[in-house]
Amino acid sequence: MMKTMYVLLLVMGFVTALDIKQVVFVILSQGNKYHVNQAKHLLTDILQQSESLYKELPVIHLSHVDFPHVGDWTVLPLIPRLSNMHKENSSWIFFLEDRTTIRLNVLLNILNKYDPHEEMWIGNALHDNEATIIHHFAFYENPKSFKYPNVASGFAVSAALLKRLSGRIKENPPTSDFSIDSSHELALFVWNKGEGQMLRHESALCNREKPHCAAFPSRFRACDDPIPNSSLYFAVKTCDKYHKDRIPVVKDTWAKQAKNIHFFSNVKDESVPTIDLGVPNTEQGHCGKTMAILRYIAKDIRNDTDTRWIVVADDDTILSVSRFQQLLTCYDDAEDVAVGERYGYNVHSPRGYNYITGGGGMVFSRPLLDKLAENGACECPSLDTPDDMFLGICMAGLGVSVTHSPFFHQARPNDYAPGYLEAQTAVSFHKHWMIDPINVYKKWFEDVDINTNTNQNSIHNEL
Repeated sequence: MMKTMYVLLLVMGFVTALDIKQVVFVILSQGNKYHVNQAKHLLTDILQQSESLYKELPVIHLSHVDFPHVGDWTVLPLIPRLSNMHKENSSWIFFLEDRTTIRLNVLLNILNKYDPHEEMWIGNALHDNEATIIHHFAFYENPKSFKYPNVASGFAVSAALLKRLSGRIKENPPTSDFSIDSSHELALFVWNKGEGQMLRHESALCNREKPHCAAFPSRFRACDDPIPNSSLYFAVKTCDKYHKDRIPVVKDTWAKQAKNIHFFSNVKDESVPTIDLGVPNTEQGHCGKTMAILRYIAKDIRNDTDTRWIVVADDDTILSVSRFQQLLTCYDDAEDVAVGERYGYNVHSPRGYNYITGGGGMVFSRPLLDKLAENGACECPSLDTPDDMFLGICMAGLGVSVTHSPFFHQARPNDYAPGYLEAQTAVSFHKHWMIDPINVYKKWFEDVDINTNTNQNSIHNEL
C-alpha cells in the first residue's frame, strides 16, 4: 500500500523523481591488485553511464579506501560513517561488489518505485532450502522464511533505515565473535528479531544477467591463459583414520588432474602414500600439522622453479584443478597473496582479524609461503590451535591481507541458496557429510577438468 501510494504521488507530481546525486554507491572493494582494478573499472563505468545519461555524477565509495576497517566487508562498520557523511541530500545507499554489473537508468527507475523516507531495504532475496551450518542452523523449522540479499546483485538501503541502523550500532555495537556469511548476518541485524525490517525482494536485482536487470553479478573471466598445472602444489591434510574412505575419493576425482599432489598424515602409509611429519593428530585445530606442512613444502620446492602456488586442502575438500588454473591467472604470484573464502574474528572491532577458512582450500603464493614458513615467523601456541585462524593472525602480523574469492566454499552445495550459486561456477566445496562427494565432483567439476586435461586449448576462459 505504501509503495502504491508513493508511486501515485510521484506520477501526480507531488513527489520529485529521484536524482542520480541522491544515490550513494558503495563498492565493497579489496586491497589486492586484481580486485582494486575490478573496483576501479566498475567505478569508471558508473561515472561514464551517469555522465552520459544525466550529465551529473554520483558519489561512489571504494570501501577499502574510504572506510578502511578490518570488517568493512560485513557492511555494519560502514553504516555510522555513511549515515554521518550523507545524512543531508542522499535518499539511497546502494551496496555492490567489484564483480557487479550496473545498468544505471534501470536502477534509478527501480528505486523511483520506493519511498526513501520509509525504513526499508531492497535486494535479490535469497533463502535457505534447508537449515545450514554456515547460518548456525537458524530458522531450522522453516529456513525459507528468512530472506537475505545476494550482495553481488546489489542491494539498496533507504536513508531512513540507514539512520535507524546507525543509531542502533552506536548505542549497541555488534559483539558477535565470528563473521561467516556477511549477507545473512547483516539481514539478521536489520531484522532485529522481528522488530526491524525484512529484506524486500526486487526482481530487477538479479542473480544472473537478464534483459530487465538493473544489476547482476558478472561472470568471472580469466585474466590470461590458464597457469601451468605444474605451477600448482597441492597439499592434502589427512590422518590415519581417513586413509581408507576419504583418500580414495580424492584419488578418484580431482587428484587425477593434479600433477603435483602430496598427502600429509600423522603416520606413514605406503598405500596412499603419505608423508609423516612427526606431528601427532589432534581432534581439532591442527595448527601444528599445517605449519609443519608449510615448512616441509618450503624446503621441498627450494630448488624447484616451476611451483608458484601452494594449495592446502582437507581430505574432504572437493575441488577443480582446472578452475584453479583459470582463477589464479588474475593474481600476481610474485606478491604476497593468500586467496580463499574469508571469515572474520571480532571484525566489528579494529582489533579483529580476517582469515581463510581451511575447508574450502587455502591458496598461498610462493613468496608468502616462504615468509610463513620462516623459523620464528609463525609459531603455534599449541598443536590444536585452529590453523586457519592462526594463519590469519600471523598474516596480519606480517602486514598481509587475505583476499576473498566467492568461488571457494567451506560447506556443501546444498548448504547454499541456489540463487547464490547460480551466477558462479565454484572452485571448491567441502565436507562428505550426508552427500555423495563423487557425485558432487561430477556435477560441478568433472567436465571442465576432463576437457582441460584432454585439450588445454579447449578451456573456455569463463567460470
